[in-house]
Order: sequence, then structure tokens, then C-alpha cells
Amino acid sequence: MARAEFAIPRRSRVAVRIGAITVGGDAPIVVQSMTNTDTADIAATAAQVAELAQAGSELVRITVNNEEAAAAVPAIRERLDARGVSVPLIGDFHFNGHRLLSKYPACAKLLDKYRINPGNVGRGKKKGRAVRHHRRNRLSA
Repeated sequence: MARAEFAIPRRSRVAVRIGAITVGGDAPIVVQSMTNTDTADIAATAAQVAELAQAGSELVRITVNNEEAAAAVPAIRERLDARGVSVPLIGDFHFNGHRLLSKYPACAKLLDKYRINPGNVGRGKKKGRAVRHHRRNRLSA
């Protein structure tokens, strides 16, 4: 239990589920890590995700920056599941997330959350449209 003099005030946020983990709201703070492997290297990425989960990471981000990385996500999830590692995977996208999520539906389905840098997703009315489209499709799947 935290002592009052060490309590950090938290801003009110909406709670969201990422796999089996709740983030925000009144949920406890969770540990999130990110791999530094080339996601297209399935063996190295799956091994590092497993190591991070074993070390206490409750969420793990992987870079999905190109087609090879998007195509690797199903095999990474399969290897993790075979090892009994159920840590939620967050796909970290930048400029091409909308294209990769459309072209690789298995990647879109198997990631527990997408992180698309909003500064890299269009301008004006186009900003965020791809993110909303994939979020809506994922929720209805």
C-alpha cells in the first residue's frame, strides 16, 4: 500500500481494455515495454516479447513499420501462444498504418491494440480517418 506522502495524483481517464489488461480509469498502473528487434525477424521478436513478459511487462509494443513486419505478426502471436505467453501485443504504426492494416487483415485481427502516432496520420479532415475505420472494423469483427 502506498504511503500518502508518496501518492501521485492521477488524472481522470476513460478505462480501456487491451487484451485482458485494463488501462486508465481507476485501474492500477501497468508496465508497458517495446521490443527493439526487427519485427520481421519472427524468432527474435517472439523471444524478446516473451522475455519482456517474463520480466514483468504487462503490455508489449512491436513496431509494424513495413509489409514484412505486418506479415510477421501472425507467426509471432503463434509462437507466443505456443510458449504460453499471453501478453497483449500493441502494434506501433507510423505513416503507413492504414495501408498495412488493410492489406494484412490477420495482423489487424491479432494485435490487441494499434498505436498510430496521430501526428503522422493526415491533416485536416483526413486526420484520424484510417484509425477510426480500423477501430470500427476491429470492434465489429
